[in-house]
Amino acid sequence: QVQLVESGGGLVQPGGSLRLSCAASGSIVTINAMGWYRQAPGKQREFVADITSGGSTNYADSVKGRFTISRDNAKNTVYLQMNSLKPEDTAVYYCNAHGKVATGGYHRGFDSWGQGTQVTVSS
Repeated sequence: QVQLVESGGGLVQPGGSLRLSCAASGSIVTINAMGWYRQAPGKQREFVADITSGGSTNYADSVKGRFTISRDNAKNTVYLQMNSLKPEDTAVYYCNAHGKVATGGYHRGFDSWGQGTQVTVSS
Protein backbone atom coordinates (compact mmCIF):
# COMPACT_ATOMS: atom_id res chain seq x y z
CA GLN A 1 0.00 0.00 0.00
CA VAL A 2 1.02 3.57 -0.60
CA GLN A 3 0.10 6.27 1.88
CA LEU A 4 -0.21 9.92 0.89
CA VAL A 5 -0.08 12.59 3.58
CA GLU A 6 -1.02 16.16 2.67
CA SER A 7 -0.26 19.34 4.57
CA GLY A 8 -0.32 23.09 4.11
CA GLY A 9 -4.00 23.92 3.85
CA GLY A 10 -5.65 26.71 5.79
CA LEU A 11 -7.50 30.01 5.68
CA VAL A 12 -6.15 32.80 3.49
CA GLN A 13 -7.48 36.12 2.24
CA PRO A 14 -8.22 36.67 -1.46
CA GLY A 15 -5.01 37.42 -3.30
CA GLY A 16 -2.95 35.47 -0.80
CA SER A 17 -0.80 32.38 -1.21
CA LEU A 18 -0.57 28.87 0.20
CA ARG A 19 1.76 25.95 -0.46
CA LEU A 20 0.45 22.40 -0.24
CA SER A 21 2.70 19.38 0.21
CA CYS A 22 2.02 15.68 -0.26
CA ALA A 23 4.46 12.96 0.74
CA ALA A 24 4.11 9.37 -0.46
CA SER A 25 5.38 6.41 1.53
CA GLY A 26 5.33 2.63 1.20
CA SER A 27 7.06 -0.02 -0.88
CA ILE A 28 7.26 2.29 -3.85
CA VAL A 29 9.14 1.17 -6.92
CA THR A 30 8.24 4.10 -9.10
CA ILE A 31 5.72 6.94 -9.18
CA ASN A 32 4.65 7.76 -12.70
CA ALA A 33 2.70 10.88 -11.87
CA MET A 34 1.53 12.88 -8.87
CA GLY A 35 -1.24 15.40 -8.92
CA TRP A 36 -3.80 17.52 -7.13
CA TYR A 37 -7.56 17.50 -7.35
CA ARG A 38 -10.12 19.53 -5.43
CA GLN A 39 -13.73 19.25 -4.39
CA ALA A 40 -15.86 22.20 -3.38
CA PRO A 41 -19.08 21.75 -1.38
CA GLY A 42 -21.84 20.43 -3.59
CA LYS A 43 -19.54 19.91 -6.56
CA GLN A 44 -17.72 17.00 -8.11
CA ARG A 45 -14.03 16.46 -7.61
CA GLU A 46 -12.05 18.21 -10.34
CA PHE A 47 -8.52 18.07 -11.69
CA VAL A 48 -6.17 20.87 -10.66
CA ALA A 49 -2.66 19.92 -11.81
CA ASP A 50 -0.30 17.00 -12.22
CA ILE A 51 3.36 16.29 -12.89
CA THR A 52 5.15 13.25 -14.29
CA SER A 53 8.38 11.77 -13.04
CA GLY A 54 10.08 13.53 -15.93
CA GLY A 55 8.71 16.90 -14.91
CA SER A 56 5.97 17.38 -17.50
CA THR A 57 3.07 19.36 -16.06
CA ASN A 58 -0.61 19.87 -16.78
CA TYR A 59 -2.95 22.45 -15.28
CA ALA A 60 -6.65 23.12 -15.25
CA ASP A 61 -7.48 26.30 -17.16
CA SER A 62 -8.88 27.85 -13.99
CA VAL A 63 -5.50 27.78 -12.22
CA LYS A 64 -3.04 28.38 -15.07
CA GLY A 65 -0.70 31.24 -14.30
CA ARG A 66 -1.59 31.18 -10.59
CA PHE A 67 -0.68 27.68 -9.39
CA THR A 68 2.62 25.88 -9.83
CA ILE A 69 3.13 22.17 -9.27
CA SER A 70 6.57 20.76 -8.52
CA ARG A 71 8.01 17.49 -7.38
CA ASP A 72 10.96 16.09 -5.42
CA ASN A 73 11.43 12.58 -6.77
CA ALA A 74 14.01 11.69 -4.12
CA LYS A 75 11.46 12.45 -1.39
CA ASN A 76 8.39 11.14 -3.28
CA THR A 77 6.82 14.51 -2.55
CA VAL A 78 4.71 16.84 -4.66
CA TYR A 79 4.03 20.50 -3.97
CA LEU A 80 1.37 22.93 -5.12
CA GLN A 81 2.23 26.61 -4.83
CA MET A 82 -1.01 28.57 -5.01
CA ASN A 83 -0.80 32.33 -5.61
CA SER A 84 -3.43 34.98 -6.25
CA LEU A 85 -6.02 32.83 -4.54
CA LYS A 86 -9.69 33.50 -5.18
CA PRO A 87 -12.78 32.59 -3.15
CA GLU A 88 -13.69 30.08 -5.87
CA ASP A 89 -10.49 28.17 -5.05
CA THR A 90 -12.07 27.18 -1.73
CA ALA A 91 -12.23 23.39 -1.59
CA VAL A 92 -10.78 20.26 -0.08
CA TYR A 93 -7.58 19.52 -2.01
CA TYR A 94 -6.63 15.89 -2.57
CA CYS A 95 -3.28 14.47 -3.59
CA ASN A 96 -3.13 11.56 -6.04
CA ALA A 97 -0.26 9.36 -7.10
CA HIS A 98 0.02 6.32 -9.34
CA GLY A 99 2.90 4.02 -10.20
CA LYS A 100 4.24 0.65 -9.04
CA VAL A 101 4.88 -0.94 -5.67
CA ALA A 102 6.84 -4.02 -4.67
CA THR A 103 4.75 -6.75 -3.07
CA GLY A 104 5.51 -10.43 -2.61
CA GLY A 105 8.44 -10.26 -4.99
CA TYR A 106 6.34 -8.75 -7.73
CA HIS A 107 5.61 -5.27 -8.94
CA ARG A 108 2.02 -4.15 -9.21
CA GLY A 109 0.33 -0.90 -10.01
CA PHE A 110 -1.15 1.46 -7.47
CA ASP A 111 -3.38 4.51 -7.59
CA SER A 112 -3.65 6.20 -4.20
CA TRP A 113 -5.38 9.25 -2.72
CA GLY A 114 -4.59 11.35 0.30
CA GLN A 115 -7.10 12.25 2.99
CA GLY A 116 -7.51 15.82 1.76
CA THR A 117 -6.63 19.22 3.15
CA GLN A 118 -9.01 22.16 3.42
CA VAL A 119 -8.22 25.41 1.63
CA THR A 120 -10.50 28.34 2.42
CA VAL A 121 -10.15 31.69 0.66
CA SER A 122 -12.17 34.34 2.41
CA SER A 123 -11.91 37.86 3.75
